Amino acid sequence: MKVVVIQSIPETMDLSREEILSHWEKLQEIPGVELEIKFPKPRMTRADYAAYIADADACIGAWVRADWLDEAFLLAHPRLRYLAVLGHGYEEFDHAIMQKHGVTITNTIYGDVTIAQYAMALLLDICHGIGAQSAYAKEGYFREPGARFNKLVVPQIELYQKTMGIVGLGAIGYQMAKMAAGFGMHIVAYSRHVKVGEKYAFVEQVPTLSELLRRSDVISLHCPYTAENARMLDARAFAQMKNGVILLNTARGGLIDEAALLDALNRRKVYAAGLDVLTVEPPTEQTPLLRSPYTRVTGHIAWLSREARLRDADIAIENFRAYLAGHPQSVIS
Repeated sequence: MKVVVIQSIPETMDLSREEILSHWEKLQEIPGVELEIKFPKPRMTRADYAAYIADADACIGAWVRADWLDEAFLLAHPRLRYLAVLGHGYEEFDHAIMQKHGVTITNTIYGDVTIAQYAMALLLDICHGIGAQSAYAKEGYFREPGARFNKLVVPQIELYQKTMGIVGLGAIGYQMAKMAAGFGMHIVAYSRHVKVGEKYAFVEQVPTLSELLRRSDVISLHCPYTAENARMLDARAFAQMKNGVILLNTARGGLIDEAALLDALNRRKVYAAGLDVLTVEPPTEQTPLLRSPYTRVTGHIAWLSREARLRDADIAIENFRAYLAGHPQSVIS
């Protein structure tokens, strides 16, 4: 069985290319596996993708995109039976065609804790401005004769007893809910499907997005990006929110109408936004949203901790073993 792994070069300063490659070598312990590891080009095309997969039976690190993964593609790769997304998120695709050709697709739930932690870090930076306070204590204080050392240079916001609204109560959203609850926040959540089980007992699941928008002091997005929820937070949605709401997005940039968000920030309807994702990535220009003093923007790095990158490979291998054993897990098709 030929297995192709498409592995992006690690972009973390604490994880080497050699170390991540050594993790993938565990696949060679599986009898009959012929392993090839490919490193994607900066701007992969469908043709590049097809050339990487070639005559493989399985591809780990696949791109699941409707415009790439269609029946013509599967007919051109008749041996292909297994695709694994190295991440939580994926785009829409034709499930019926996958079933017709007997292709199993899985995703890799590796970054729930680290991405939720990053979303919380964005929130805490908005609430406390530690960087600005540290700069004052280390430098600004000494430039102001007679200044108070315990001076506040940015407002401080307490989260206790405020309401956290979570859109998408999947693995990441659930971890975010637990972290917010640890700060004494009340948790409301909206998802396409109601989550059942004792572990969700502390979460109030509301029937509509509108109710969540009206009630939340902080809104954190953790849902997939689909045609149905593209720009789900538009001008109409912002109008339903509380004045002074805080918005967090570590999911996908296309969930937000960025022009409407900028307007809401400038009107102070939205107090601040913490964004790890943008509609256009990488951005082609320094937009007004990037220049806004009311935003914290980072470059889609919430998932990039060393621990998460290594866990990603380990879970993907575990998922592949489960597939070979006849009981696939984390199946999305």
